[in-house]
Amino acid sequence: MGWGSLTEMKLFLPLTGLLMALILPPLLVDTFPADTGEVDSSVVQNSMEEAKKLVDKAYKEKRERIKQKMRTGTASARDLMSFFKQPVAGTRIASRAADYLHVALNLLEKKLQPRHRRRGPFNITDVLTPPQLEFLSKASGCAYQDVGVKCENKDNYRTITGECNNRRRPTLGASNRAFVRWLPAEYEDGVSLPFGWTKGTKRNGFPVPLAREVSNQIVRFPNEKLTQDQERALMFMQWGQFIDHDLDLTPEPALTENCEHTCEQQPSCFPLKIPPNDPRIHNRSDCIPFFRSCPACTKGNITIRNQINSLTSFLDASMVYGSEDLLALRLRDNSSQQGLLAVNDKHKDNGRALLPFDMLHEDPCLLTNRSAKIKCFLAGDSRSSEMPELTSMHTLFLREHNRLAILLKRLNPQWDGEKLYQEARKIVGALIQIITYRDYLPLVLGPAALKKYLPTYRGYNESVDPRIANVFTNAFRYGHTLIQPFMFRLNDQYRPAGPNPRVPLSEVFFASWRVVKEGGIDPILRGLMATPAKLNRQNQIVVDEIRDKLFKQVMRIGLDLPALNMQRSRDHGLPGYNAWRRFCGLPQPKTEGELTTVLKNAVLAKKLMTQYGTPDNIDIWMGGVAEPLEPSGRVGPLLACLIGTQFKKLRDGDRFYWESAGVFSTQQRQALATISLSRVICDNTGITSVPRNIFKANQFPRDFVNCNMIPRMDLSAWRNKAD
Repeated sequence: MGWGSLTEMKLFLPLTGLLMALILPPLLVDTFPADTGEVDSSVVQNSMEEAKKLVDKAYKEKRERIKQKMRTGTASARDLMSFFKQPVAGTRIASRAADYLHVALNLLEKKLQPRHRRRGPFNITDVLTPPQLEFLSKASGCAYQDVGVKCENKDNYRTITGECNNRRRPTLGASNRAFVRWLPAEYEDGVSLPFGWTKGTKRNGFPVPLAREVSNQIVRFPNEKLTQDQERALMFMQWGQFIDHDLDLTPEPALTENCEHTCEQQPSCFPLKIPPNDPRIHNRSDCIPFFRSCPACTKGNITIRNQINSLTSFLDASMVYGSEDLLALRLRDNSSQQGLLAVNDKHKDNGRALLPFDMLHEDPCLLTNRSAKIKCFLAGDSRSSEMPELTSMHTLFLREHNRLAILLKRLNPQWDGEKLYQEARKIVGALIQIITYRDYLPLVLGPAALKKYLPTYRGYNESVDPRIANVFTNAFRYGHTLIQPFMFRLNDQYRPAGPNPRVPLSEVFFASWRVVKEGGIDPILRGLMATPAKLNRQNQIVVDEIRDKLFKQVMRIGLDLPALNMQRSRDHGLPGYNAWRRFCGLPQPKTEGELTTVLKNAVLAKKLMTQYGTPDNIDIWMGGVAEPLEPSGRVGPLLACLIGTQFKKLRDGDRFYWESAGVFSTQQRQALATISLSRVICDNTGITSVPRNIFKANQFPRDFVNCNMIPRMDLSAWRNKAD
């Protein structure tokens, strides 16, 4: 679910139970020459041909199964919901190439197993020659992911895909590439199986606890004891989710077993087992469904599983404009030469634009209110309809783009639609960067960590790797600790609005109808501005609306987001707590006493040691959110390091960062420096009173001012400047 997912085996194999059944019949092991230690190249070639047939067959049968379910009306809510994390377009090409490669290697491993049985476990790539590995890479398509990218000699604008940002390495930070790893992966088998996969297998000498049990014992707390954050608004939480959806999306495999309806562990299913005495799920043979993330292509003789980021790594407003060219074109208003984004042609919000509807045959938003018949929205990120608060942010920046394009046209009547679109997009990207680095991150990190990890900007550095780190996708889910159990809606006097001023969060997921039919985005934005965030305390980590009831409207069983975060870290092969403390130069506690010192909490240290046995094994999300907060920050020392390091790389390694030389003129930079999220709300809604410091806790009317008091951006610096 966002934040990495508020909305998240045999060696190498990320495919379906069907595929397994197809692979398992007797294989042609007698086609090998005498055991010379070499593998005949014809066997390698045949394995790739066989893999392609198996993968293509499974893809086709998956599509047919969904069509059949739609025709008969038997598609499950999970079938529909998973649409948002299914690979499409370029992501599908990238994931299919990885499937070809991994299945071919798996077939080869099975064929070679008899001759290596006496020697014990072996790595398949160690017995293949470099030309054979090169053949597999080329035949699968993996070898061609980073070739054929041509960059313009002079470019004033980012590409939609993120390619050519780094001219020396044109695909660095581009969409549909693997995450970067800051530390080597840690898998149960050293290659691809997550810890906790094989019953009885230990990690660092200790049993791996069930993720749901850790959630029950450490994260769970009575919601009536929730502590309001006296210094942060709920908008602080919402901005985090919004920008997270600019940075990373890990797709689910296109080829999946029916993980929603089985509790069997299968190549793509890693279900969360139910511990004894679970407070909600009493049937221990039941489970919480979990789909493993798509694998990424590997290179050379590196076979250790990694995952795909289907978005551009850059903070570039891709959640508004898309990370693939075809989607970017779909999002534009192609009926005029005004440079506008397309808007909804069926509904308005008090006369203002709404996001266009997506054209899905399988649409989870229709399930949340069948009589309303309101579909999911279409935006630059597929999760825009996940919750109305997120939809409101997407809607806000759609309107801001169109407002800017109209004003730029007045300033420069000679500009065509492409010029207007690109210039407005460039300004929106700068707005999002400024709000994030100037207003949001200081409140996340606190002043000391900000100074340490995000020092003053020194300009673009092409040697900096801006890719999203695999660990960041888990660490940035710290935002789950800020979420309130309700969606709040307030009227223009900032009092509870309408018949449903406080809707339980579990009843708003995919409820796009609530935006269209229940008053639009203004009451929701007021709720975000005038309601405090939840405060993360060590005995109040995450509310039950997302710990026990996530997606309950569209699932057979409510999900547990903290447990999913921990299961996802294992799925991705992320090292444990102490490995990351070492990476950040922080002390690594070895005993309960040392962990007590780090956490400043003996009760919590004891609970963690009871579950994990050693601090080394604590899941990165659990360890990160358990730490005491940095002074004036909302994360502890470990997450401050990981989040600060990532955003420094995103800034310094982005050739189009708004302060980078030559991106904007001096006058344009001066104009941009006046912007604020409060001003964006004033300019694009019916809201007339806003806070000056939108991410801080604000009470109405004390901390609110009239929109006339909020500085406007002077666009005159764009008059003819871009010609």
